[in-house]
Amino acid sequence: MAQGSSSASSRLPRRAFLSAALLPAAGPFLRFGPLRDKVRVAIVGVGGRGAGNLASILGEQIVAICDVDSMQVNAAQKTLEARGHDPSGIKVYSDYRELIDAGGLDALLVSTPDHTHAHPTVGGLRAGLAVYCEKPLAHTVEEVRLVRRVAAASGRPTQMGTQIHAGENYRRVVELIRAGSIGSVSQVHVVCGKSWSDGRFGEEVPVPENLNWDLWQGPVPARPYSAGLHRANWRRFWNYGTGTLGDMGCHHLDLVHWALDLYLPDSTESEGPPVHPVGTPSWIHVTWGHPARGPRSAVDVHWWDGGHKPDLVAPDGQKIQWGDGCVFIGDKGVLCADYGRHRLLPEKDFAEFVPPERTIAPSIGHHAEWFRAIREGGPTTCEFSYSGNLSETVLLGNVALRAGKKLTGCRSADLAEQIPEAEEFLGSPVRDGWEF
Repeated sequence: MAQGSSSASSRLPRRAFLSAALLPAAGPFLRFGPLRDKVRVAIVGVGGRGAGNLASILGEQIVAICDVDSMQVNAAQKTLEARGHDPSGIKVYSDYRELIDAGGLDALLVSTPDHTHAHPTVGGLRAGLAVYCEKPLAHTVEEVRLVRRVAAASGRPTQMGTQIHAGENYRRVVELIRAGSIGSVSQVHVVCGKSWSDGRFGEEVPVPENLNWDLWQGPVPARPYSAGLHRANWRRFWNYGTGTLGDMGCHHLDLVHWALDLYLPDSTESEGPPVHPVGTPSWIHVTWGHPARGPRSAVDVHWWDGGHKPDLVAPDGQKIQWGDGCVFIGDKGVLCADYGRHRLLPEKDFAEFVPPERTIAPSIGHHAEWFRAIREGGPTTCEFSYSGNLSETVLLGNVALRAGKKLTGCRSADLAEQIPEAEEFLGSPVRDGWEF
């Protein structure tokens, strides 16, 4: 494959995207022979969240690591050595495409910045690999839809990195909601105090010696390196990140989608500060309208971040005091939840409440679920069919803000045709040599 250093770019035509998304993935599909004791896995992106992912797969056979930052590679090699792996026997790559082409793998774990989630994920799936990808599943709605289709065609085990999904508290909340403990839920408010915002490209400065800037940019149209991007701050820039909503939405909204069995919304409406062409917003309030589904009534789901939050009142008139997390409002009460705890309101109404029987078994671990599926078959809890809908829902919030328009018919196969104002924000240009 070409390295793609050209500054030229092209966007996947909408009709071509739709056709490609509906067809099976191209390329050979590899199938396992006899099961091995350890899965042969490679990881793309070993810094930041990638370092945590690396620590979670040390029990498997790590064949290769890949990162565009030599400092992160060095740190990963030290971790491997400290945990009994021989780094000299683990191949090192800076270009994930060369890693995939080399073969000899069962699975690929992707923990790169948002703008390079979809490309190695699709490449791995088309090579017949099981794939684990960090959240959100891709950088754009178009990419998410493509990833979801390719994953379905591949049949390989997938998992998105929403690690809190494996926690016991989320399981208990899902059971409470599904048992009707607070009745029919009509609204959910999700609050996140974090703020990845106000990215601005500064003057060109020398690229750090440890960073391959061309490969770091990957499919995104090339531009000069500037301070304030690498590492971590890429989340503040539309070119590379998805702001606070993209960073945290899949974690908090996962609980809402799981408990209420949500699919894609019918409508998405966002408000926030004036949109900047480069940097993500300091705050955003999104409202997703979900229609009734099965026994569940229609529900509006709200997202608040950057210090903005709603004033909510429990049925007994008391103000709801809750921090980051979710507030489910039902016709029989309120359930507040975060990662590790939950609370039913009004407390007097639930003083003698008996929780429903536990129906969701404890997780063996978020990464372990994926490896079990690779060895034994069967689904994972956050496979791409589920996490793709979750990621697309999250990203639609950013699209609505940037388009400056309420999005309707969000389940449409051709959302750009339905809402032309949103078209440029549903996908992004791709550099020559980096096409899917």
